[in-house]
Amino acid sequence: MLRVTTASLCSYCQRIRLLVPNSASAFTVTSPNKKPENQLTVDSLYELSVDIRKVRKSKAWVLSEKSSYVSETADVLRDMGADTAVIALILETHPEAVLCRPEDVAAQRDLWVSVCPNKRELMRIIEKFPASFFTLTHYSNQQDNILYLQSLHLSNRIIGKLMASAPQSFSRPVMLNKEVIHTLRETYLDLGGDEGNLRIWLQKLLSQNPFILLRPAEAWRDSLGFLREQGFSTEELLGLVSSLRASIAELRPECMQQALAFIEEALECSKDELKVIVIHCPAILYYSLPTLVARFHGLMDVGVSMEQVKESPNVLELTTQIVLYRIQKLASYGYDVSSGSLDVVAGTKKDFEMSYGKLQLRQQRPLFNPVAPLRSAED
Repeated sequence: MLRVTTASLCSYCQRIRLLVPNSASAFTVTSPNKKPENQLTVDSLYELSVDIRKVRKSKAWVLSEKSSYVSETADVLRDMGADTAVIALILETHPEAVLCRPEDVAAQRDLWVSVCPNKRELMRIIEKFPASFFTLTHYSNQQDNILYLQSLHLSNRIIGKLMASAPQSFSRPVMLNKEVIHTLRETYLDLGGDEGNLRIWLQKLLSQNPFILLRPAEAWRDSLGFLREQGFSTEELLGLVSSLRASIAELRPECMQQALAFIEEALECSKDELKVIVIHCPAILYYSLPTLVARFHGLMDVGVSMEQVKESPNVLELTTQIVLYRIQKLASYGYDVSSGSLDVVAGTKKDFEMSYGKLQLRQQRPLFNPVAPLRSAED
């Protein structure tokens, strides 16, 4: 009798649990030490199919704010083409959006529209970078920076990408960005760059690394000054800057010195040979010393010679695991890396697959000798 009563009670409790809304059931288990939740915010988000549990787990404090604008924020997103699922995803990812005043969100929308071709494209950006769009502080700085970059005739697509990926660049005073751009322009022209190609060069830099504007102008000067001291010509420096692009501003002279000293000693090369190696593999400059040491010794362990590395230094861009995998793959088709060039090992995955495919095809298809006598099937 007791067992039957207990089973009935458990079944009843399960039915009651299913009838209680997710928002209400989760609300009843809040800790007494936490601020009480704004039930109006919770219910409004629940009506938009937002997963309240995710919000509680990541940004629970949002639900405790006294004022929120859930429906107003949803209306702005809906006006830009967002459907119910997208709205729910954005508010789950960045619930702070519901704390923004509607007039501020509308002003932000108009600001972003000035660099986006249409609302649909803007909606794609918001879906991917909601925090960038709903960061409403420093509105005037954002506006000034947009106008400045547009005055340089940079494409709105690049400016929009910068705003989405590195919103900090637009939140700071425009004078700081002007100083960095001025340094970049001086660097490019001092190295022999053409004024007519400056805009294209800048766009490549900014598109490759949106955070480039956050690097102090002095970092560019220090990095280039160090490379000048190593004997690189103006033309070679321009090539390095073009290859490394934004990464050169992140290089520290002391780290570059350690990397160059190791390569010079490990490969037993002269200063001129070292310059050639760096020009062929600029990545050497930004790899840490432990990384270079591990990769070089890894190559030595799998039978690669010092001379081979000197001839194909870009093999150092690959991890030891990748190099070992490629060597084994090539060996399966009769290619002995120890007696051949490392160029077939180095390069991107696509490059290697093309080289490997040629070796595979060569093994499967015998070479045709045009002077050999033809034989009939009967022979």
